[in-house]
Amino acid sequence: MPLWTIHHTPGIFTDEEKHQLASRIADHYEQVGLPRFYVVTLFHQTRPEDFYVGGEPTPAGVRIAIDHIARSNPDRESRRRTARWIRGMLQPHLEGHAALHWEFHIDETSDDLWMINGIAPPPAGSDAEQRWAASNSASPY
Repeated sequence: MPLWTIHHTPGIFTDEEKHQLASRIADHYEQVGLPRFYVVTLFHQTRPEDFYVGGEPTPAGVRIAIDHIARSNPDRESRRRTARWIRGMLQPHLEGHAALHWEFHIDETSDDLWMINGIAPPPAGSDAEQRWAASNSASPY
């Protein structure tokens, strides 16, 4: 499960831009073999007076926390590729904002600590996971 939590000050994303970005995020994970419903994207608008960088309020800011549970990167180069992919996907949405502070990080968590609808997801690449992807929903296996 990739969980993207996007904290942002007002005026960074329109509703349509949120939808486009969330769709692009889900598209990527689907292309690498994850069931599309594994991908959750949350947008949290934060007032500039509640968004601090270096102890100072930030008039234009984006902070993204990404949790990867369904898969993890096996080595440094794959982690760097993932970071470059994320940067490349975000830049078109963010580069037009003057004086914007933006950053992201990715945490990789054990899939032993994850359930969907009370069901532990099937092993990566298994027939059961492929059935989940085809039905775009969790079911007993």
